[in-house]
Amino acid sequence: MTGSTRTAPPEDIAAVILAAGLSSRMGSLKPLLPFGDDILLAHVVSVARRAGAGPIHVVVGHGAEEVIPHVERLGVIAVLNPDYRSGMFGSIKAGLASLPDTVAGCLLMPVDIPLIRPTTLIRVMDEARRGLSPLVHPTFLGERAHPPFIGRSLFPDLLTSQDKGGAKAVLDRHEPEATEIAVFDEGSQRDMDDPEEYQAQRGILPTHYLPNLRECHALFEAANTPTETRRHGRAVAALATALTNDLARLDHPLDIGLVQAAALLHDIAKGHPHHASLGAERVRAAGFPALTDIIAHHMSLPEGHNALDETAVVYLADKLIIGEAPVSLEDRFAPALTRFAQNPAALEGVQRRLSDARAIVRAMGDLGVFPPLAPPTLLTMREAVS
Repeated sequence: MTGSTRTAPPEDIAAVILAAGLSSRMGSLKPLLPFGDDILLAHVVSVARRAGAGPIHVVVGHGAEEVIPHVERLGVIAVLNPDYRSGMFGSIKAGLASLPDTVAGCLLMPVDIPLIRPTTLIRVMDEARRGLSPLVHPTFLGERAHPPFIGRSLFPDLLTSQDKGGAKAVLDRHEPEATEIAVFDEGSQRDMDDPEEYQAQRGILPTHYLPNLRECHALFEAANTPTETRRHGRAVAALATALTNDLARLDHPLDIGLVQAAALLHDIAKGHPHHASLGAERVRAAGFPALTDIIAHHMSLPEGHNALDETAVVYLADKLIIGEAPVSLEDRFAPALTRFAQNPAALEGVQRRLSDARAIVRAMGDLGVFPPLAPPTLLTMREAVS
């Protein structure tokens, strides 16, 4: 099974976290660096746990006496690699050799690639559980990423190899058996070798629940979203961002990153039946559940919704943009009001959506915020508020 739907496999898929390196370029012991509310190692263990990988083995070497107490605190298994100075292949061998016979394979997770999302691991494991390949690579925008899945059938070759090319040389021999699975996770390609990159990734962490622009592009590519739809999303996002900034200046702060991402992606499933709910589900399954409700309700607000929140801002911005051009609410809704004039049920829905949009305009007007549209349209908006 592909996607993020979990299966019930007869065998576990382990996570082998590689944390034995010298950290020479970092200048500090990487696994113990502060990261979020804990340390880097705790963050990576949490990602593996949330994805359902297990057992979780942590290979330690350099600074083992300092790292092992944290491994034990986290309730996972420490595996000592006394030959850690020889390189990562030795740690991979130590990790594989430590796994129980019951596992179907493992995910190889370097501790210094911490911004991988649980959904990425789930997608790789689900692909592995299809049983089509003993080697699964995630890819982001067509380039291979982390973590790979290594099936048990490859363990003997890896464990006995003396190839100077390391694990890569062994896996290259099995390339004809490999499969790939697309993920929507730039962090899966981003390691942390020096203090500058460490600080950069710490800075990303607070907003890591949102997709960045490259991740949005990957989502669009996977959905085959048409270019004109993407352009509409950018226009809606620009207007929604302007409104959010105006609200913030008037002491009504919203999550601007959430507004931008949801507005950009709101029509990702345009052209398909029930595109709002389908788009919401696609974005949720890709690892961004915070966007789900906004995307699901960008066409019609939930019954009784009266908050001037991120959902309302994206809803209104979408109503004020046709294609890439601004439009008044009256002009936006006039065709639908005419088309459904003889269809009471459909007309009621159109009128409710228009009424909801006007209510948002009034709420913004009460705060002194007006959509930054062309003058004639802005005049119409001001009259709607009065």
